[in-house]
Amino acid sequence: MKAVLLHEYGDSTRLRYEETDMPDWGDSEVLVRMHATSINPVDYKVRSGAARERFPVDFPGILGRDLAGEVEAWGRNVTGFTKGMRVIALANGTYAEYAVAKADTLAPIPDTLTWQQAGALPLVTLTGAQLIERAVKPKPGETILVTGALGSVARTAVHVARKRNTRVLAGVRRTEIDEARRQLGVDTIAIDEDDAIAQLHDLEAIADTVNGPTIQRLLPAIRSGGVLGSVLGKPEGAEKYNIRVEAMMAVPDASRLYQLAEDVSRAEFQIPIARVMKLAEIQEAHRLAETHATKGKIVLVP
Repeated sequence: MKAVLLHEYGDSTRLRYEETDMPDWGDSEVLVRMHATSINPVDYKVRSGAARERFPVDFPGILGRDLAGEVEAWGRNVTGFTKGMRVIALANGTYAEYAVAKADTLAPIPDTLTWQQAGALPLVTLTGAQLIERAVKPKPGETILVTGALGSVARTAVHVARKRNTRVLAGVRRTEIDEARRQLGVDTIAIDEDDAIAQLHDLEAIADTVNGPTIQRLLPAIRSGGVLGSVLGKPEGAEKYNIRVEAMMAVPDASRLYQLAEDVSRAEFQIPIARVMKLAEIQEAHRLAETHATKGKIVLVP
C-alpha cells in the first residue's frame, strides 16, 4: 500500500509518500480502507520532534489520528461489522491507504456526511467534548470562557458547553469578533485586548485551547475555586491561584464520536474544511497547516 512515512524528525520535507507493507490487525481489530484523514497540530509537533517525549516515533512511522473509511477485514473476536461499512475513529497511523483500529473505537458515519467531512472530525471533536465533559465539568447556569473559539477543538467545546445550558463566552481576536458571533451564536470577547480582559471577573471556568501569554492574562478572571481546563498542559504560574487545573488529552470514545458526528450532520455546529489535498501532497499540506496559512482543517485523501 501507499502511505506517508516519517524516517526522521524534521521539517515537512521529512515526510515521504511511498510504498510500505500492509498493516497487520489483531483479533480485536479492524482493517479499514481509508477515504479521508486530516492534519492536526499534534501531527507536525510529532513530525518535528517537539513532542518526542510524549509521542516518540518508531521510525519509519506513519502519522495521523483521524480515520474515516470503509471496513475491509476484521479479527476473529470482532462482531457487528460488515465489509464496506462506513466508519470513523480516533486512531493512529492514518496517513495511509489502509489503517487499523480497535473495534470498540469505531463508530458508523452518519449517512449525510461526506468522507471529507467525517475525516476532519475525530480528534478535534473528541478533544473539545472531553475538555468540557471530563475536565471543566460546568454546571448549568455557570459562565465559561472558551479561548481560541474559532479553532476546531474550541468550536466543539462551545457547542458541548451550550448543550449543558451554560453561558458561553467565545474568546477570540478583535478581528474575529464578527465572525465568531455569526458562526458560533454566543457572546464574544476580544482576548487579545487588555481592556476587554479587564472586564472579565468571577468566571466559573475557562476552557483553554491557546495557552501562552493569553492564558496568563486570563487566569485572574477565574473565581476562587473555579476551574481551568486545558488541552495544552498546566500553564506556568497557575498554582498561584485558588483554582483547579485539569490538563487533558483526548481518548477514543466511539459512542460520543458518533453523537458529535450526528450533531455535525444536523448542522448544530461545524468543523470548517479549508483544503482537501492528496496524501501525495503531504509536504505542502503540512507546511500550510504548520504556518496557519489556511483557515480551517486540511483534509487528506488517498
